[in-house]
Amino acid sequence: MLTKQTLSYAAAEKVLGWAADKASEMEVPQNIAVLDEAGHLVAFRRMDGAKFFSIEIALTKAYAAAGLRVSTHEVAPKTQPGMPGYGAQALNGGRFTTLGGGVPLFVGGQVVGAIGVSSGSVEQDTEVAQHAAKIFHETFN
Repeated sequence: MLTKQTLSYAAAEKVLGWAADKASEMEVPQNIAVLDEAGHLVAFRRMDGAKFFSIEIALTKAYAAAGLRVSTHEVAPKTQPGMPGYGAQALNGGRFTTLGGGVPLFVGGQVVGAIGVSSGSVEQDTEVAQHAAKIFHETFN
């Protein structure tokens, strides 16, 4: 029988906190989504001042990172015109993005979830998501 680990609500809340702390330090209010390995929402935080338009983008970033098992910014070069992944942004009913800010969360080499961050620049979103993911990996591995 196969068994798998999944992300608990308590762990997802910690990820939200680490991301929100970093976003506050950067003075960039963010929408932060934490999904499980199957792409289902576990926890979400919209910081005061975060753009409401970016809520869906944060969710999509986390969804893509969980499904691809790789950070969204790493996929971008492979989806440019002339590359093998060109057109991938139209996949999955449009619920796919290569915008930076989506990072998978691993425990023991297995994806247990992902974080998606949106409302700042792509670079800021990526920095916040990577920060929270790094602390997650240090804490749970």
